[in-house]
Amino acid sequence: MMSQSAVPANTGDILYFMRVTLFIALLCMGYQLSQPRSAANKEPDLLLLDTTEPSPEQEWPALPPWQRKVSEKAVISYAAAQEKKWRRWNEAMFERSG
Repeated sequence: MMSQSAVPANTGDILYFMRVTLFIALLCMGYQLSQPRSAANKEPDLLLLDTTEPSPEQEWPALPPWQRKVSEKAVISYAAAQEKKWRRWNEAMFERSG
């Protein structure tokens, strides 16, 4: 005895029509989503901003100068700590294997 899923679909069944319609709708939706859209018909606020890096004064105009200096120092020390961490990781993974 065959299971019901292996039996060919009855074309007179209303569910067959719904499955075919759903398949076609999903196929059309996949095609539309895969097509690139031009930027001409997009809203200006959806486009990317200028890629040039803003100056610190433009980025945070209300930031006090002392806080700006402390922030820059923190960023530099964080970058140095990350560099040290990755250098140690690189040595541990690749350079000491021999």
